[in-house]
Amino acid sequence: MVRQQYHGRHVRGHFHVWDVRALLVLAAELPVIEYPLAKINEIDAPYWFDGFDNQPTCRAVWEHAQLIAQADLQWPILLCVEGCVMDGMHRVMKAVGEGRSTIPARQFPIALPPDLIDPDPKTLAY
Repeated sequence: MVRQQYHGRHVRGHFHVWDVRALLVLAAELPVIEYPLAKINEIDAPYWFDGFDNQPTCRAVWEHAQLIAQADLQWPILLCVEGCVMDGMHRVMKAVGEGRSTIPARQFPIALPPDLIDPDPKTLAY
């Protein structure tokens, strides 16, 4: 079973949040494509440390390094209609570290409404 997690990003001055478990259900029947890593802008952004009041402390970086090492590249990442990563950034970074040029992905063909808008991150159940 997938651990509870959320995808969040700022949209027009608001913080939109999607439940990743729900996204996985919605994406289950989408085709798997080989998506170029060069098109993933989040590789060079503060992806894990933006929006949920997280700080890139040494401990936080180490925790993400452990998740990257454990990531299983057999599972496709999820991309929104615009190509932003909604699930799978640890897999993306594992693929980058292995020198790959593509990664299996499922991309939503339409914009999905967020599950929450402007939640207090401390109230999200994990």
